[in-house]
Amino acid sequence: MQVTTKAIVLKALKYGDTSLIVKAFTSSDGLKSYLLKGVLASKKGKLKTAYFQPLTQLELVAHHKNKGTLEQIREAKVSYHYQTLHTDISKNAMTLFLAETLANSIHEEEQNNHLFDFVTIALQWLDTNDKVANFHLFFLLKLTKYLGFYPDIKNLEAKYFDLLEGRFTNTLTLNPNLSEKNLIYFRTFLGTNFDTIDSIKMSKNSRQELLQSLMLYFELQLQGFRKPKSLAVLNEVFN
Repeated sequence: MQVTTKAIVLKALKYGDTSLIVKAFTSSDGLKSYLLKGVLASKKGKLKTAYFQPLTQLELVAHHKNKGTLEQIREAKVSYHYQTLHTDISKNAMTLFLAETLANSIHEEEQNNHLFDFVTIALQWLDTNDKVANFHLFFLLKLTKYLGFYPDIKNLEAKYFDLLEGRFTNTLTLNPNLSEKNLIYFRTFLGTNFDTIDSIKMSKNSRQELLQSLMLYFELQLQGFRKPKSLAVLNEVFN
């Protein structure tokens, strides 16, 4: 079945000497994997290697068999041209980290327009704004809403946030939890939006600590989630 769809590239792996396997999140069918035969050798073809950098926003004409096998891309063009995402060092580190996080989080081959629209708009915001040190923290928290484990915000002023139960509580259990300064930042991000994230003043250590807690939250809530390898690069860049 031929499909025209918008897509966000999550990862591209070299296959053989001249081909790529591209994992992309599509607006029409959710997660899809494509085999791009000979794309690394061809200079005149319709598909250019540069299109398949992490988080590039594309419009595809693709052939979907929908049988869990590798699909084919007939045509691709960039639907949104980034100005800074792949050239700014800190944004590029964030891009690699977020692409890996999304690839480890999205597994369904089914349409999810709310999630697709959120990721699309968030990346365009990141591309066009300069003060982005807190972006990934807010993005991860907001992402949980579309993945089905947004924190239960009843009892918001409680002393702890239970990372396994996903809720605020005054009872300290053996489960991993957030407390004190880490909890205050977590609570603040829950009550903000993209345009005000820069007003949350954090030290590098506090930012790293909250990021580690959010990664643990993803691991506890999402079966099979693996902590991104690019996390180390991200922490180094922001140090």
